[in-house]
Amino acid sequence: MRSNLSTCLLAAALCLTVPLPSTAGEQGTPTIGQQREAVLFWPQAQREAQFRKMYELFPSDRAAHGTHVHALPQGKPLVVPGQNASAWLAGYMDDHHLAGVMVLQHGRIRLQRYAVGFGPEQRWESFSVAKSVTSTLLGIALQQGYIRSMNDTLGHYIPELRDGAYAKVTVQQLLTMTSGVHWNEDYADANSDVAQMYRGACVSGRAHILTYLAKQPRQWPAGTHFNYNTAETDLLGILVQRATHRSLAAYLSQAIWKPYGMAADAYWIKDECDGSDTGGSGLSATLGDYARLGQFMLDGGRIAGKPVIAAAWLQGAVRRQAAVGEPERGYGYLWWTDTDGSYAAIGIFGQMVYVDPARDLVIAQVGAWPHATSDALVAARREFVATVKRAVDAERDASTH
Repeated sequence: MRSNLSTCLLAAALCLTVPLPSTAGEQGTPTIGQQREAVLFWPQAQREAQFRKMYELFPSDRAAHGTHVHALPQGKPLVVPGQNASAWLAGYMDDHHLAGVMVLQHGRIRLQRYAVGFGPEQRWESFSVAKSVTSTLLGIALQQGYIRSMNDTLGHYIPELRDGAYAKVTVQQLLTMTSGVHWNEDYADANSDVAQMYRGACVSGRAHILTYLAKQPRQWPAGTHFNYNTAETDLLGILVQRATHRSLAAYLSQAIWKPYGMAADAYWIKDECDGSDTGGSGLSATLGDYARLGQFMLDGGRIAGKPVIAAAWLQGAVRRQAAVGEPERGYGYLWWTDTDGSYAAIGIFGQMVYVDPARDLVIAQVGAWPHATSDALVAARREFVATVKRAVDAERDASTH
């Protein structure tokens, strides 16, 4: 695994991105998995047109919203020192092919803009932002008693794993990518595990990853080594669905979407073999609802004043559990962490839900970067976040003088 952070972010964000040899000639029509993997290689115009339609292109489950809507009232427009805020935001978005940006502070909209024909009523594919949502659903399942403990072993919930290297891996080790099971996440190697995991035929109605991961050998003692493994996040989604007896979309609707007050339905893409929702990607929602998701986290996972997420999960999820190659950043329970207490859900092509508790700040961003990720694109996103923070700090400092 490469050590630079942009590569780490790519590994964390990709569930659909391996350039596999086509087997369409062997099997006729490409499988759904092959079609999903091809998304990475869409031309720019296709990304901008179809990232808003992913749930129409692929079989998906609906996460219904309810009648109550968590309001996002308009706040005081954010002033960016030395900049025309509107022009600055437009330039940032145009330069990086972003479709929507929303900044909340104290639960109010301080900054927002839509572009590339995308609007408030439309949904956008989140890619690996979904990983953080799946992890959050696990925290809720823990609170509700569907999962007894993060020290439970995976074999308890997924019997198909009981005879392999995952049998004694704990839920917490899966959340922190420290299973110790061998995995090669090299996207440049067509023979790597990540390049092979979706290629096989469906076996006995099992999700692709159950068939593939059951064969993997142990490489390190469990809990001792961080090794990013994309398939394990889909595995976490299967665990949540098995434990709750619901699809991820249905559980998301019941646990967050309806009670917290999301404004529109969301959709989650399904695995072609067993019909389960893929925990590592495939969630589509509106920009406003991504911002509400960040606000839900900022609120401490509370709905109507009541905590709905297990404290044990919250204590670890948004704090560094593993190193990612840069001292100021880390990895929690499928959330990316910063040493200043901020944390984020991040997906390829520019998707982000960023939460800064110290400033009572949420930043939601969706888009179609010209590349899945790169050092320059990551640096631009970080500078955007830093500029928003500086603007908030300057406003605070001015009010105290």
